[in-house]
Amino acid sequence: MNSLNKLLDNLNTEQKKAVLDTEGPALIVAGAGSGKTRVLTTKLAYIIANKKAWSNQILCVTFTNKAAKEMQTRVLNSIKGTAGAVPWLGTFHSISVKLLRRHAEAVGFKSNFTIIDTDDQKKLIKKICEGENIDSKKVSPRFIISIIDTWKNKGFLPNEVNLKKSNVLEKKILKVYEIYQKKTKDLNALDFGDLILYSVKLLEENIDIANIYKKNFKYILVDEYQDTNFIQNKWLNLLVNENKNICCVGDDDQSIYSWRGAEIKNFLTFDKIYPNCKVYKLEQNYRSTKNILETASSLISNNNSRVGKKLWSSGDDGDLVKLNCYGNGKEEAQGISDILENKIKKKYSLNNVSILVRAIYQTREFEERFLKIGIGYRVLGGIRFYERAEIKDAISYLRIINQKYDDLALERVIGSPKKGVGEATLKKIYEYGEKNKLCLEDSIIKLLEKNEFKPKMKSVFIQLIKFIQKWRQDSKVIKHYDLLKLVLDESGYSQILKNKKDLENENRLENIKELLRAMQDYDNLQNFLEHVALATSIDQEWDGEKINLMTMHAAKGLEFDVVFLPGWEEGLFPHQKSLQEKGDFALEEERRLAYVGITRARKEAFLSFAMRRAYQGDWMEAIPSRFINELPESNIEKNETIQKDNVDDFDFNQDKSIEFDEEYRSPGWDRLKRNLVKWKK
Repeated sequence: MNSLNKLLDNLNTEQKKAVLDTEGPALIVAGAGSGKTRVLTTKLAYIIANKKAWSNQILCVTFTNKAAKEMQTRVLNSIKGTAGAVPWLGTFHSISVKLLRRHAEAVGFKSNFTIIDTDDQKKLIKKICEGENIDSKKVSPRFIISIIDTWKNKGFLPNEVNLKKSNVLEKKILKVYEIYQKKTKDLNALDFGDLILYSVKLLEENIDIANIYKKNFKYILVDEYQDTNFIQNKWLNLLVNENKNICCVGDDDQSIYSWRGAEIKNFLTFDKIYPNCKVYKLEQNYRSTKNILETASSLISNNNSRVGKKLWSSGDDGDLVKLNCYGNGKEEAQGISDILENKIKKKYSLNNVSILVRAIYQTREFEERFLKIGIGYRVLGGIRFYERAEIKDAISYLRIINQKYDDLALERVIGSPKKGVGEATLKKIYEYGEKNKLCLEDSIIKLLEKNEFKPKMKSVFIQLIKFIQKWRQDSKVIKHYDLLKLVLDESGYSQILKNKKDLENENRLENIKELLRAMQDYDNLQNFLEHVALATSIDQEWDGEKINLMTMHAAKGLEFDVVFLPGWEEGLFPHQKSLQEKGDFALEEERRLAYVGITRARKEAFLSFAMRRAYQGDWMEAIPSRFINELPESNIEKNETIQKDNVDDFDFNQDKSIEFDEEYRSPGWDRLKRNLVKWKK
């Protein structure tokens, strides 16, 4: 109890109110760095210590197993001797498993059901597609899984899906969904989406079972409530008892996962679902300096869909947030590395410094710069650029064109895209080559001459060898980056990526475009391949400190002493595709993403944009992000980081040819123009 009292004494006034008020519905609006986890854990410990409920009468839901484990540890430390801490503390999925193990028969399963992962799902979907004559090269199993998951997140079993429009593709996927659910039931297996869906069906269709848990759970506590989707919110509401003792903690300004199904309206309409709900706003920030907080607060205040709060700190003003303008993306990477070398490394550990990008392909220019000057780095939540599968595939094509003895490159080409060549066939070719001292390519040619392949394999290899020989001739007359475009088109590689409609393949296409851009920095194919070989052969496990590279989405929940936020340009951030698909809703989510990015910084934040950005091999004039116009001038320091000659090249009127709302161009746009002119002078 003494440790709990000590915890309570360390809370500020609003935090303490939120902890001590345990009865009835409550929404804790917890700003970035405001001690959200501390409040939730202390509230949980307080309920147990004051014997308002036994530990097994509290349902506490988190979004990650890591968060659940951390909360269990904190509760154990604050209330000594609480065996097992809170047994009903975990993620939506882990608690759903617990419910279904007890009552599986009520929803048509056995209690020893298997939980299948994404790989198992893909295999099962692929088999179903074969039976339904659906070409998995055109409609990927991953895409089908994502559609099925969307239906499950809305609470729909196959017979409940209502296709409003005459969509042929969705009709086919619905048929796959029907067969898939029958097969998983036959296998006594559930996927992750099923765990919550069937838990909801269990509670909806079995009032007696639902009442058992309603009576048992005297208190429900929910972390990261802004990230809940429809089915998760329904799951919670079905377990709330008549006293409505549900307390949800989260930050509407950090709701950035709509693409995963998260619905911010759950957070914004909580007081309508629970009319007598009390709202507590945690606005005191313990992480960042005043200048960082005021910059973030000013930016997010432009959103309409929010509860509304303003972060503040009793700490120092700190450094002004730096806003830097660069000539192009390469200069941006160079400029940031110069700041790191000349200023940041002298004050901070690189482990506490991060570069946060909107799109993962943006890491490429930073990776190349850091490799060149010897700064250690790690890519969190992603793979290093030249290690990504699609980049390795593309470079393998270039390697075999460059020299025919590169057996490893040719082997990868044979399998990318897949051509039906199995291990036995490859083994046969390699054995022939070893016996006759021939490379893989020459071995294939000789075996073709000897008619050693079956008809199907024969046509595959004839076509491949013809293409490789043609591309070698093409390489003598066209630029190396144009050659790669041609190769990817003629091999069918590009078309396969375009045909598979899912986020992963969209990212792969973006990475290929970035590779084509990178190739233009080198005079010829040989020079480029040498650069790639050196970049990938350098020991990646740098000794000592490493700077962190990641997307803003991946950075949520993390914090660093220093944060760099590059690429603040229209089309890149806010992202053009998001705006086209979801309009104003997407704009507000992009702004929340900006808010998340800025509030990751404890001590210093650097924002930047470029005046030109390479896109699909062409240079395009870039428009500074509308978010820059929403930053408070009193908290920003604009720095001269561009060559004066570059300012002369900047066409302030070039944006007239691009769709861009006038309201975002003035007065901020005019102010930005004036600042650029000042920099020039």
